Amino acid sequence: MFNIDFLEIVSIFIVLFAIIDATGSVPIFLNLRSQDKEINAAQASIYSFVILIVFLFVGEWLLNLFQVDLKSFAVAGGLVLLIISVEMIFGVEIFKNDGPSESSTLVPVVFPLIAGPGSFTTLLSMRAQSDSINIIIAVFLNMVFVYFVLRNLDFVKRIMGVGGVYIMRKIFGVILLAISVRLITDNMSALIQLVSSK
Repeated sequence: MFNIDFLEIVSIFIVLFAIIDATGSVPIFLNLRSQDKEINAAQASIYSFVILIVFLFVGEWLLNLFQVDLKSFAVAGGLVLLIISVEMIFGVEIFKNDGPSESSTLVPVVFPLIAGPGSFTTLLSMRAQSDSINIIIAVFLNMVFVYFVLRNLDFVKRIMGVGGVYIMRKIFGVILLAISVRLITDNMSALIQLVSSK
């Protein structure tokens, strides 16, 4: 019934880990806290998990509503991931966080930092080639890590240091770039075959 694949879970976990980039967002979290904005680690993790899982299943229905197939969305998602990886590698800002700033746990921590456009795109892109159960497990493991980071911000900052956060961001940016290229090429090939067979 459940086709649990450890390697697939690890692969999805790494992609989501790079997209969510909880360690890279530590300076943002610390800045929010310095502004006397409380961040509830448990609420942020639970809200993010629920939002991501709901979108994992409802997102495809939304695509069907707009008559967009999953392969096409995966290609578009791959392009978005490619742009995000460029941001991470070269330190440029392409996606501007221009949402409301009145709250902290829900906005901007849950959305868009954790459960944002990048995460949504990744989930639906991965669903085009992975079992849902493996995606759910990978999301859950990421939320456990997010909880740990939010719960222990000072510890994470002290252990990793500014240089460590910087290096991890660059490394996962390169990994994400490679994954985005694979997503684009795999699904683009499927789309080309589909069109040529008609």
